[in-house]
Amino acid sequence: MTRQTLALTDALHAYVVANGSEPDDLVRDLIEETAAALPRDAGMQVAPEQAALLTMLTRISGARQALEIGTFTGLSSIAIARGLAEGGRLTCLDVSEEFTSIARRYWRRGGLDDRIELRIGPAAETLGALPAEPHLDLTFIDADKTGYLGYWEAVVPRTRPGGLILVDNVLRHGHVLDPDPGDHGTLAIVEFNRRVLADDRVESVLIPIADGLTLARRL
Repeated sequence: MTRQTLALTDALHAYVVANGSEPDDLVRDLIEETAAALPRDAGMQVAPEQAALLTMLTRISGARQALEIGTFTGLSSIAIARGLAEGGRLTCLDVSEEFTSIARRYWRRGGLDDRIELRIGPAAETLGALPAEPHLDLTFIDADKTGYLGYWEAVVPRTRPGGLILVDNVLRHGHVLDPDPGDHGTLAIVEFNRRVLADDRVESVLIPIADGLTLARRL
């Protein structure tokens, strides 16, 4: 099979960002604050080109009802909220008051706080409080990897036909190829990827952007 995927060097990645997804002041400041305040956790933040893709997909889909599972300091939620159709709403689920306090500040600064609702608590429990009927136009999953299958099973029936489900970190920095990954998160992602591929309720593609992004469309 001919492979045309290009591995990105740091310089080439910088070129990609500069020529297609250059962060504005709000995003740049959030990235810098997250790196300075949370150096051990900053890798949990989506890449700038991934944030730009989230905005584009949200806008193209015409999403009005969006859900995010795993908010961290708010970059992905900003990206989704910016792409919502007029009157759209984003519900964010997270367990950390500390991380999301940063997100709240940037939502206010960006004039987005009127379209974002944050619910603090275990997502597995919070999801159960959402309407059971298909109503979601777009969902972004980027939380604890061992919970992905549970989140998927809660979200798919709640997604309208044609709605999108986006799932981050599905390559686990390449460790999905390890014969014996040795950590529960990677094992969970390997099983998750297998289950999504076999799920006849959706059509899906795995995109090699950042740490791997699954894009699924509800049939």
